[in-house]
Amino acid sequence: MKISIGSRVIKGPWGGGNLFVINLTKYLASKGHKVVFDLTHKDIDIILLTDPRPKSDSTSKFNHKDIVNYKKFVNPNVKVVQRINECDERKNTSGINNFYLEASESANIVVFVSSWLESIYLKMGLDPNKSKVIMSGSNEQIFTNYSKNKNKNKNKNKNKYKLVTHHWSAHQNKGFDIYYKIDKMLKDNYWKDIIEFTYIGNVPKNHEFQNTNIIQPLDGKNLAAELNLHNVYVTGSINEPSGNHHIEAALCGLPMVYRESGGLPEYCFGYGESFDENFESSLKKLIENYEFYAKNLQKYPFKSDKMCQEFMNLFNDLLSQENLGKDLEIPLIPSIIFRSRQKVLDIYYFSIKERFKNILGYTKTLVTLRRGTDG
Repeated sequence: MKISIGSRVIKGPWGGGNLFVINLTKYLASKGHKVVFDLTHKDIDIILLTDPRPKSDSTSKFNHKDIVNYKKFVNPNVKVVQRINECDERKNTSGINNFYLEASESANIVVFVSSWLESIYLKMGLDPNKSKVIMSGSNEQIFTNYSKNKNKNKNKNKNKYKLVTHHWSAHQNKGFDIYYKIDKMLKDNYWKDIIEFTYIGNVPKNHEFQNTNIIQPLDGKNLAAELNLHNVYVTGSINEPSGNHHIEAALCGLPMVYRESGGLPEYCFGYGESFDENFESSLKKLIENYEFYAKNLQKYPFKSDKMCQEFMNLFNDLLSQENLGKDLEIPLIPSIIFRSRQKVLDIYYFSIKERFKNILGYTKTLVTLRRGTDG
């Protein structure tokens, strides 16, 4: 089958949505399926809508309105799946939920990354018959436990528990209230000889870290290697629908202290201790039960192959359904115009515009260097 995924792929460290596209693309290709990233093909079987927001605001290659026109002017039999991993609750925004709900009208099935996220949209009126949850997963070939015993070299009198977290986004809701708390704990008489803390990723401007080891964003094997140097993972994310950070850490064998918020409990329960207002006591419990959780993590289920298999099964199920538009004739000229327009927009947004941005950035750098030289 031919699947069009509505997102461009970003190389290097980026968010979880980008990793999803990379993992799914590789999996589908390995099974002999064709993956494209636009609507210029006449014979697309499945369209996967990943982000209906404007192209300039996201990694989106097309939106729900483009899909409606594709079905109208090119292929009325195409099946549409929308994957939602976003909500207003995550970053205190407004309008995203209503916009995504509007976009879902173009889809046959809407897939959510957690039951918590699904419940938000069901309460808003989404048809439960077109709703489904497929849990996220990370690449177990990259994120794996280098040592079956993260605690093997830890001596209570000498070595500390090495806490770590990582995020691409520097938004406060990623849990910086907790990360700043840990930073202060590192000077506390009780904790200073027990823990150390590393933050990997982007941090807010004027951040409050004083005692934390900060590492620039990492991805892939470099990130996995760094995670494996630690033995406890912390996630303080607020209203996180899914996220990849804790999944990657869990596959690396790190027991977790996680916030009782959003979709996190669906991914972390049984593999660490949760907290609300009681972070320190939860951390103490984790340390006391460390070996129990480390053993549980050997069977951690949220892997990318499992996730991708569920998506492929869904695609096959949709294709087995009767095509209501199979006898419709699509006028040739409107079809050609639509697909030509998509090609032009694709060239503009993801070639000319990107090159212009790169040239502009290069020019600004030269001006800055020149000013520095002149000064």
